[in-house]
Amino acid sequence: MTNNPLQLNNVTKYFGEVQAVNGISLSVAKGEMFGLIGHNGAGKTTLFKLMLGLIPASSGEIRIHDTLISGHDFRQMRRRIGYLPESFVTYDNLTGIEVLRLFADLKQVPRSTCDAILARVGLADAATRRVRGYSKGMLQRLGFAQVLLGKPDLIFLDEPTNGLDPEGIHDFYRILRDVQSQGATIIITSHILAEIQGRVDSLVILNSGQIAAQGTLTQLRANMVLPSVIEVKLRAGHELRMHAALGDLAGLEWQLDNGCARISCPADSKVGALARIMALSDAVLDIVVHEPSLEDLFLGYGGHHVQAH
Repeated sequence: MTNNPLQLNNVTKYFGEVQAVNGISLSVAKGEMFGLIGHNGAGKTTLFKLMLGLIPASSGEIRIHDTLISGHDFRQMRRRIGYLPESFVTYDNLTGIEVLRLFADLKQVPRSTCDAILARVGLADAATRRVRGYSKGMLQRLGFAQVLLGKPDLIFLDEPTNGLDPEGIHDFYRILRDVQSQGATIIITSHILAEIQGRVDSLVILNSGQIAAQGTLTQLRANMVLPSVIEVKLRAGHELRMHAALGDLAGLEWQLDNGCARISCPADSKVGALARIMALSDAVLDIVVHEPSLEDLFLGYGGHHVQAH
């Protein structure tokens, strides 16, 4: 027995001669929010379907709570899993509460829990409206509501904030943190990297069906050795003085534009550069330090076609 609710060991998936997933091994710790990112076609959705038991692996094994998903015991285990696909589709002639009661019946969860869950995701006022009149964001909230039925302890979310406005995204992650604090393990994909980079505990970057990188954001930054960027807003006439103060530090790249210095700085020079800048405090109006973002890491590990709002 392990404390890892999800374990993959050398999982491979072929569609004909096309290898969509190539020898992936990973484990996700209990209570972790785990990010799975990659460009379109990297294998994210195929991997989700494999982990949910919706399609069989060509080779390798997948275990959820130490239960092989290909075994007879997995049918019962499924009731402990919540899943939100990228596009949540349901019967549009039903009302919101009717949809949720249908899912409650399928999951063998008491219908009496449905009203509170709809309220939790902000759909109490729309409970008796037919789903055909829901906006995309409302549909996504309804999809999230069915995920929460039965208090699952392992949750798969595929692009879960599709269609949500900023307030909806904030509410979604607030609820997700609450669910996580109660012990649930969450696997989440997103192509909006800025949205998840401060929220996941660790992540995997997929590229062509393989793991290109794996670890915490801090570990990936250290492994990639990407520079930090220091932006310094200067008082008029101090550009040359700033340049002279930093001139002998190795590896710095400069851009000077209208009184603002943008300095690309290797990690081992950052503290020294900041110390020298602070020593020129009479010349400095403001300092902002930008660490490498998840987008930078993604591109560095060979990803592309990603949105970084």
